[in-house]
Amino acid sequence: MSEKLYLPVSLLLSALIISGTIFFVGADMGNKLSGLSVAGTLQKAGTQTNPGIAVAAPLPTPSPSPQPSAGPISLAETSKNFAGKLGKDDAPVIIVEYSDYQCPFCRKWFNDAKSQLDKEYIETGKVQLIYKDFPLGFHPMAPVYAEAARCAGDQGKYWEFHDTIFVEQEKFGQGTISNITKDDVKKWAVDLGLNATEFNSCLDTGKYTSAVQSNVSDGSTAGVGGTPSFVIGKRGGTGQLLVGAQPYASFKTAIDALLN
Repeated sequence: MSEKLYLPVSLLLSALIISGTIFFVGADMGNKLSGLSVAGTLQKAGTQTNPGIAVAAPLPTPSPSPQPSAGPISLAETSKNFAGKLGKDDAPVIIVEYSDYQCPFCRKWFNDAKSQLDKEYIETGKVQLIYKDFPLGFHPMAPVYAEAARCAGDQGKYWEFHDTIFVEQEKFGQGTISNITKDDVKKWAVDLGLNATEFNSCLDTGKYTSAVQSNVSDGSTAGVGGTPSFVIGKRGGTGQLLVGAQPYASFKTAIDALLN
């Protein structure tokens, strides 16, 4: 009886083994084909230097690390259409700052480095600081702040308002501050002794909206992609773009090299 069953059982076992082999080979081939499909997609999304690797294009976010530009930038061109400037018009070194008022790294640079830069180089006539607006798309209050500072500038208090914007945000802690409103900004104007009617009209009518956007365009042309970004060089010449909330010592080194 067992001999009669031997052949059918053997055939059945062989069929099961062959079926299992086909299943696993098929699954493996499916995975490989799927992998080829994904690889093709990644290659389309990759770069020429790294084909087959998907590199997501990052949003222009603030960066705390220095990133030199690819080439020289005309200081005469990038200094145009500024929001505010500090220092003498004949200072040998120019620093053009592209900044976002709601950017926490911009606020950090303001808190950590700007006052010493003012004292040692700007007030002594060695450096002129030119401020230009570069509000990032994910900071909804940044354009409001930028326009408000310019409106304050109409009444001779651009830099007072510039400082107030950062100081008021710092009261709420570190990081991006998002709980301040346009009404708060108007109250700051009153606290600074500005004519409220003139200030509010300037801000509400968008008097400086196009000027702020023009600065963004200028920054993009110069290679700005994050804030704060600084173009530093000798007056009448070209400058290099440095990105990040760098310490005062970094600016001192760069400025002294240019002065020497």
